[in-house]
Amino acid sequence: MDCAGAYGYDITRHAGEADPVAVAANRPMSQATFQRDVAALAAQLPDHDYVLNIRTDRYKFMVGLAAALCRRQISLLPPSHAPGVLDAVKASYPGVFVLDDTATPCTAAAAPALPSIPPDQPAIILFTSGSTGQPKPVAKSWGTLVRSARAAADRLGIANLRGATIIGTVPHQHSYGLESMVMLGLQHGLIIDAGWPLYPADIRAALAGTPRPRILVTTPVHLRALLAEPDDMPPVDLILSATAPLPQPLAAQAEQKFAAPLIEIYGCTEAGQMATRRTAQETAWQCLDGVTLTQDAQGTWASGPSVEGTTLLQDIIDPTGPGTFILGDRAADLVDVAGKRTSLAHLNFLLLAIPGVQDGAFIMAEPDGKRVARLMALVVAPALRKEAILQALRARIDPAFLPRPLVFVDALPRNALGKLPREALLRLAGRRA
Repeated sequence: MDCAGAYGYDITRHAGEADPVAVAANRPMSQATFQRDVAALAAQLPDHDYVLNIRTDRYKFMVGLAAALCRRQISLLPPSHAPGVLDAVKASYPGVFVLDDTATPCTAAAAPALPSIPPDQPAIILFTSGSTGQPKPVAKSWGTLVRSARAAADRLGIANLRGATIIGTVPHQHSYGLESMVMLGLQHGLIIDAGWPLYPADIRAALAGTPRPRILVTTPVHLRALLAEPDDMPPVDLILSATAPLPQPLAAQAEQKFAAPLIEIYGCTEAGQMATRRTAQETAWQCLDGVTLTQDAQGTWASGPSVEGTTLLQDIIDPTGPGTFILGDRAADLVDVAGKRTSLAHLNFLLLAIPGVQDGAFIMAEPDGKRVARLMALVVAPALRKEAILQALRARIDPAFLPRPLVFVDALPRNALGKLPREALLRLAGRRA
């Protein structure tokens, strides 16, 4: 049921003006301060239709997002801050105003109440790489964002974590970071840590310096690095993980290390967050309330109040009951070698399970016109020799899927979400082969 007020959804749902909305450099930023900062920035934004919000400070990002909403401007959220990506976005939206961390508006004297935003007001445009590698725009209304945040909170039991602080290792311009940190915090009176800890020592320090309850929003790549640390981690009250498949053993180890339940979120930029599971204990996913999956010859479609329109998913979905399903591989990850089929995700899982392999990934190389496409793998394993890895793989996979070549690298070209862009992998493999 749509529970918007007479005019729309509020930007924040913090109870009082003294309640902290965020913590920036160990300084609580109250609801009143947030309102003043939003009012001051909104008054200074130029009269453009679009704002390119590339602020890295989460609090400043939130202020920019709210100010744009107040001015009925659409926030463009690029997938990265690489110059080529930003140039492509600017070219598609001429005259866009760029909002970065250097913008320091004067703080308004008063703290005016923020307006309610109509549910159908266009709020953001996210970008995801399409098959061409060019940024593909995905528009979301304010109502879709709010309904998604509220549906997720109901499933996660956020009502039992009032006053919690959200600490995240993922970018807030991405749909996962936006939904699971910014929107979850604003819509449920939580405190958002404005920092962006990436390394284990920084994450440990951020957690240790934050009173409980605390929520860690992260990815399987970051979890793997944290679990490799010999020292204990400060306990948290909830862990959220997304952006890549999370192996069940890794989820169980994370729950033990952080003394908290770990909930994995399934979603995509186009449809947002759609389902959850407690990976250490469950195999099947359960759709968020209101999310409906339907199937036809093209595949699986997602729809519902928290999904913008009806979206065709890129994953293979196997329904197991009303609102539950088993997640298969992405269609693009399926590989066929000599008539035998497997998936890159399965091969990566087996590669990473080899003791001594710190990181690694299979990739299907492009055919060169003389030879058929073959699987190759890049691996970070400074203490292992090539034959030891190949021998371990022979015991786990069909010989047809052995990587040719197996390339040792110092690090994989992961982006801020821990993902491995295909073109970056191919470039690295070409340099090292």
